[in-house]
Amino acid sequence: MTSSFTPNASTASAAKRPWRLSGLDGLRAVAVAMVVIYHLTPEALPGGFFGVDVFFVISGFLITTLLLSEHHRSGGIALADFWRRRARRLLPALALVILVSTSAALLAGKELLVSIGAQIAGASLFIANWVYIALGTDYFAVENPELFRNTWSLAIEEQFYVVLPLALIVALRMRARATRVLSFTLLGVASAAWMSVLFAQGTSATRVYFGTDTHVFGLLLGVALACALTPPSRKASRRIGLRVWQQIGLLLAGIAGLSALGWLAFTVREGSPESFMGGFQLTTIAVLVIVWAATRDGSWLGRALDIQPLRWIGERSYGIYLWHWPLLLIVAALGANAGAEPWVVPTLTLVLTLVFATLSYRFVEQPIRQLGLRKAVASVLRPVRLRGRSLATGVTMIAIALVTLPASAYAVSIAPAPETSSAVVSRGQETLLAQGNRTVRQPTQQPTVGAPTDSATSEPDDVSLVPQGLGTSWAVTPRFDPPKPQPIESWEIYAVGDSVMLASAPELAAAFPEIWIDADVSRSFAFGVGLTEQLAAAGQLRPVLVVGLGTNGPVDDDDLDRLLRTADDRRMVIVNAYADRWWIPEVNQKLRAFADAHRGVTLADWEAAIPLVPGGLAGDDIHPNPSGGEAYAQAVQAALDELLDKSEQPKPAKKR
Repeated sequence: MTSSFTPNASTASAAKRPWRLSGLDGLRAVAVAMVVIYHLTPEALPGGFFGVDVFFVISGFLITTLLLSEHHRSGGIALADFWRRRARRLLPALALVILVSTSAALLAGKELLVSIGAQIAGASLFIANWVYIALGTDYFAVENPELFRNTWSLAIEEQFYVVLPLALIVALRMRARATRVLSFTLLGVASAAWMSVLFAQGTSATRVYFGTDTHVFGLLLGVALACALTPPSRKASRRIGLRVWQQIGLLLAGIAGLSALGWLAFTVREGSPESFMGGFQLTTIAVLVIVWAATRDGSWLGRALDIQPLRWIGERSYGIYLWHWPLLLIVAALGANAGAEPWVVPTLTLVLTLVFATLSYRFVEQPIRQLGLRKAVASVLRPVRLRGRSLATGVTMIAIALVTLPASAYAVSIAPAPETSSAVVSRGQETLLAQGNRTVRQPTQQPTVGAPTDSATSEPDDVSLVPQGLGTSWAVTPRFDPPKPQPIESWEIYAVGDSVMLASAPELAAAFPEIWIDADVSRSFAFGVGLTEQLAAAGQLRPVLVVGLGTNGPVDDDDLDRLLRTADDRRMVIVNAYADRWWIPEVNQKLRAFADAHRGVTLADWEAAIPLVPGGLAGDDIHPNPSGGEAYAQAVQAALDELLDKSEQPKPAKKR
């Protein structure tokens, strides 16, 4: 989400442009407002995260338009100049945010410095999205987020801009404009489809969200739009003009796009299937329509979007985006220590964000854009040649560097190891590795609920004569009173789960020595059901199935039906979820109803068990520590006991 290249990048080139692209500053203001509101007050705008996709479309469209304009004027694209302008636009403000925020985090608490070295490297080298994927970051976790997590989208943009001018040089060799448009459109559609496919296959939502391959389609489709709308010269544009009916059509199209964007922002929640399989894609289409309608020369919509204060916010949107996230985490940490009222954190964060972004724009971004990085830095390093406000600015910048550079280095040196959630998950992974090296019993046949343990040697209590077919022969059939179910042994249990089960694996293995655990990080319910289907088809499922999924997203009714069919006549324990995420109450309600509705299914109430264990969770308030793992195992044991009691109950009579 970042205005990253934020179209202010175009300011330096404005004089060279043969036309002005109206409306983009205002649309940029809408995008950054969506993102900031979403982070400061998530419930007010649950889909505000779509603001990043607004930025992606604007970025792809604007940068491509500038490059095509350059090619039209000079007959080529100066690659070195393009990349130099990118660095000049992005790096100074980014460096200031990193140094100041890292230094300030020292005052807020060490928990904000976890993996800070990797974060700084990822942000500086524009590979933050892949760094966070490698670190196992959960983008949708509300606890212990990374200080520079918001630089992930800046990384995607800059990775794209390494390739874009090269791709345009190749595309411009194609004679037909339609061919260029089609090429970039197909690439964008492929990326959008890839996002949906990976999510549907159960890939981690964080991987899908952060991935360049899965989230680059907004940029690509912005490029396609720019290729399609390469405008005529200003003289020709003024001669042609826009008729009233065209203005009305553009205005209506823009209003429709803005309405669709607003509807998505207010109705779609983060991490939901709807966001990955339609939400991001529809947002991109809506923004393409808005950009098309606003940037036509003389467009009423463009003029409306260019009004103040939208334009003022849009011009500073890059700084606003960069500053708001680390400031939110720092203010929240300090506020928690001081016992501040809930409204203080978002209010103070917003004020500081606007102040810092304004100062950065005025004293860092603009001077470097006008003078160039080398001259701007040289002027600061020679403050004796400055006078008045310029002298004060130069001295201030030197003071900031002298304080924040050593402070940031110190912060990196004392950064704590990754949070305890990573440690408890690592314990579980070691347990799974150990279980792969031991020999366990496999059932030779699948026992049925309530079946005797040795029916071959049992004596019948009574016999009955049952006619065989239509003939006169009769067969003696033993008749038993239903015996009580035998206690479930650990070798009968196959457990499938997510990272919460994985963190509890050591305690599960201690409580059930021959259990087989198949758990992994960021595993969705749909993916876990697909896994059980594969295991059942291969004959590897055991008589008792323990399913611990639901932490990582909503549960679909169809997936519950698939799970029931896969389990067949196996007994099953469903473990509910515990996390501060919007889908958890709905997931737990569905799981309880599912267990209540089926005779061979019981619920392990992890949600009720873990609050009774103080300190039972890691720092993220999701994954269990050893004491929490014991509570998890006890909840499973209680459900297994209940399963035996449930098995003794007679089956409900079938309706005729």
